Amino acid sequence: MEETPTELKIVILTGLSGSGKSTGLRVFEDLGFFCVDGLPVGLVPKLINLFDEKGGQRYKGLALGMDVRQADLDTDWGVTLAQIKVKNVAPQIIFFEADTQEIIRRYATTRRPHPLESANRGLEQAVLEERERMTPLREAADMVLDTTHFSIHDLRRKLQEKWASIRTTRGTLKVHVMSFGFKYGPPSEADMVFDLRFLPNPYFVRELREQTGKDAPVRDYVLAADPGREFLSRLQEFLLYLLPLYAQEGRYRLTVAFGCTGGRHRSVAVAEAVFDTLSKAGYNISLEHRHIERG
Repeated sequence: MEETPTELKIVILTGLSGSGKSTGLRVFEDLGFFCVDGLPVGLVPKLINLFDEKGGQRYKGLALGMDVRQADLDTDWGVTLAQIKVKNVAPQIIFFEADTQEIIRRYATTRRPHPLESANRGLEQAVLEERERMTPLREAADMVLDTTHFSIHDLRRKLQEKWASIRTTRGTLKVHVMSFGFKYGPPSEADMVFDLRFLPNPYFVRELREQTGKDAPVRDYVLAADPGREFLSRLQEFLLYLLPLYAQEGRYRLTVAFGCTGGRHRSVAVAEAVFDTLSKAGYNISLEHRHIERG
């Protein structure tokens, strides 16, 4: 994340119960953030004032965990967020989610009750109701993290990678650029998906197979000559034309995904190039290589 010496960094971790928010808070604690879980939404502006005065020099930032356990989350979230922004603070919101059946499996393993379970509402109904109630927060998030197939270690690594890739520029559309492998399935959260399997495949070049799209030899193999060179030029022109139109229509966040067969070479090279272009254009942007290690 790009920093200025006086900027107060605030991260809000929220999402579905059982999707990894508590693990995420521990990651930020390890990164030197002061972490608070379960704070009533209405008290957040007061905590920010207190932290800015007392803890701004001791910690790298403030990380807050919020979920449906806070009774005022649904009703007070919009007002509280507006109060925070009035203070010239731009919080980063990370939303954790997972497939309903995976959340049910996790609760069955831990044998803990879901916050919305009751005598008249079973676990699956509780998860579905929570997903519906949390929709406004998901739509406002800077980053949506699907942990369905993550172990605790995967989640820690991915969260560190994602946080490190955030670029903050106030007042613009938030864009999440992603690479993935079609053999593992396209990302459900993507708003636009580009199939890059028409580009030359470094996998079939022995000396390039073990490298990734982050490495210069692979990047040059994919993009230095046509069709990759011409495609990238037209793609960048297209995105720079299209994104302002989304912003004018009030779109808050957009996820653009690039896929190849294994998610290791072509998609990574293109995602890196697009990330660099949009960063220089001043967009709020984050980058994720979802399958680079599996590919």
